[in-house]
Amino acid sequence: AELKTDYTEGLEKVNVIPQDIGRVILNLIANAFYVVHKKKKQIGDGFEPTVSVSTKRVADKVLISVKDNGNGIPQKVLDKIFQPFFTTKPTGQGTGLGLSMSYDIVKAHGGELKVETKEGEGTTFFLLLPV
Repeated sequence: AELKTDYTEGLEKVNVIPQDIGRVILNLIANAFYVVHKKKKQIGDGFEPTVSVSTKRVADKVLISVKDNGNGIPQKVLDKIFQPFFTTKPTGQGTGLGLSMSYDIVKAHGGELKVETKEGEGTTFFLLLPV
């Protein structure tokens, strides 16, 4: 899979616990690589699995986005992704931080964790943290 990055230079520092927010970002990126790998196995040649990570300033917040070109999240699953212990991964593969914990960590930092998805096309997670 290809990892594309677009980081805005000179962003203000954000008051966070680096290890916690780092784990959240790592979780989002790991999930993105998981879904693009899964789609590549389904489609095969002709599909280029891509994960994009970007940062930018939006009003009084820093926006970190993690985007994939996987299969997207079905609506019935989308309603549950931030619930504790929910996973779509097979037994033994869902050993990461989880979106529920990620959501709680971001909230504890005064931020927001949002998602936009389109079935068949991909998903973008948006992590907004106050400057």
